[in-house]
Amino acid sequence: MQTATHRSAATLAHWEKRQGGQGTPTPLHIESGTVSATAPPSPAFVSLDRETRAAVDTSTAAYHLNRKPQTLRGWACHEDGPIRPMRLHGRLAWRTADLRALLGVS
Repeated sequence: MQTATHRSAATLAHWEKRQGGQGTPTPLHIESGTVSATAPPSPAFVSLDRETRAAVDTSTAAYHLNRKPQTLRGWACHEDGPIRPMRLHGRLAWRTADLRALLGVS
């Protein structure tokens, strides 16, 4: 049974992209008459054993689990993944302790 607090994976992706600043157009640089697109800098992820936050966002959890963020959003939507996120104000937060337990990191 789906309640009002459950949202579709697409809706979660939309809000996380809006809040995280991801999904913005790639900046273009004009150098010597040519146009080159540069990719935005990849976020720096802290090693899971050094992570101090109690919970992390979807992109960070996906990085550590070697999955795409959309996979984790699907787990949250269908409640069928190996771990479940917390929902805070319509956003997903993945417990660092759950990630460590799943991956066997102390």
